[in-house]
Amino acid sequence: MKFRAVAAMMALVFLLSGCSAWWDGEYHWKEEYSLPQSPESGQLVSASNYEQMKAALQRLVETGKTQAAVSVAEYPAAALEADVASAVDALMQTHPITAYAVDAITWEIGTSAGEPVLGVQILYLHDRTEIRNIKTVADDTAATEAVQKALADFQPGIVLQILDYNQADFTQMVEDYALLCPQTVMEVPKVIANVYPETGQSRVVELKFTYQTSRDALKTMQSQVEPVFSSAVLYVSGDGQPVEKYSQLYSFLVERFDYSFETSITPAYSLLRHGVGDSRAFATVYASMCRMAGLTCLTVSGTRDGESHYWNIIYSDGAYYHLDLLRCAEETGFCLLTDDDMAGYVWDYSAYPECGEALSE
Repeated sequence: MKFRAVAAMMALVFLLSGCSAWWDGEYHWKEEYSLPQSPESGQLVSASNYEQMKAALQRLVETGKTQAAVSVAEYPAAALEADVASAVDALMQTHPITAYAVDAITWEIGTSAGEPVLGVQILYLHDRTEIRNIKTVADDTAATEAVQKALADFQPGIVLQILDYNQADFTQMVEDYALLCPQTVMEVPKVIANVYPETGQSRVVELKFTYQTSRDALKTMQSQVEPVFSSAVLYVSGDGQPVEKYSQLYSFLVERFDYSFETSITPAYSLLRHGVGDSRAFATVYASMCRMAGLTCLTVSGTRDGESHYWNIIYSDGAYYHLDLLRCAEETGFCLLTDDDMAGYVWDYSAYPECGEALSE
């Protein structure tokens, strides 16, 4: 929202904020009012051309000022009004922090101690603390790392200024991290993502995470599953062959409980602490344990007999193999499968390596 307030409203606003009455169509600041100083230079905030005007207004936003006066004593009077309107519009449309934080910028030209000044009022959608908490990162790689840290700490959200922004699916980013790190992400939150402004190389990204479980409870769950993952790594330490380690981790995980095959919003915790899990929980937890043990293991999302299903692909002895933990538990125990053995399964074949000869324990 961008608008210029009518003179009567501005008169009331400035009167309430300590300004004197209007005289001859202009408002006059009380003489004791001091023009603010630039935090960077220590000089009075002033502008004598368009770029300085835009920079001054931008600085006010970035420091969370709600009202200020900008000295325009050296500004060409004929250009001032149009330049201010253009600068306000440019900031609202192109400056990331302004687009994120500001609802409206109103202004009026008046005088202070006989010199022309620009009186500015800024109405915010986000307060000064929120503006200061914006984390600036260089690019999408750094943004991904910041989002992952926020998820690992179960924060309710994060606001990033990405200097070199590329279009990203932040909901998928969260989903991918949850699949990759079930030992860290206890619950996959609902994600709301807003990007400011709509175009431009630099953007502010506001992410809100909504959890069904309290933050304290999630932190407790995280601390309780951590030693289980560590134990799994110790369970397969040594000089054994990779296929032996895959088999040992299968036994470590599948033989821990008489499992109840159900879906949980806290998959790793429910699986490792209570024996409740579905194919996704088994596949993601197993893959994470393998990676922590230095083994290659992918998580595959697809269907089995028409139903949503997850399983793994592992690498051993120079070839890739399918490993469906639940199918192994249903049938003969640990076994590795080729593509030809996967009747009834459907997955994105182009996204995963071909799987070769079957190996057995």
